[in-house]
Amino acid sequence: MAKKWGQLIRNWVTKNMELPQDVMMDLPRITMVGQIHIYIENHRGLLTFSDREIRLLLKQGQLLVKGKAFVIKTILPEEILLEGKIDQVIYIND
Repeated sequence: MAKKWGQLIRNWVTKNMELPQDVMMDLPRITMVGQIHIYIENHRGLLTFSDREIRLLLKQGQLLVKGKAFVIKTILPEEILLEGKIDQVIYIND
């Protein structure tokens, strides 16, 4: 019941104070530049990385990015910039 009230309050604050939903609801923000760059904010950690795949932990679920020639350009506690040829971005709901 407390979770439901918390969600209702966050929805109300987001709507009435015009704040971005990703900030209030702890959602990831994903920015892509064509198929060559992907910038992901508000993740919970790096689970796996190879030159063809990266998997990130989110608050709810995981994010899987598939492609080729991946290189991590920047990695911070809650942000990552990945470069390479991006073929798929998949949200995995746990």
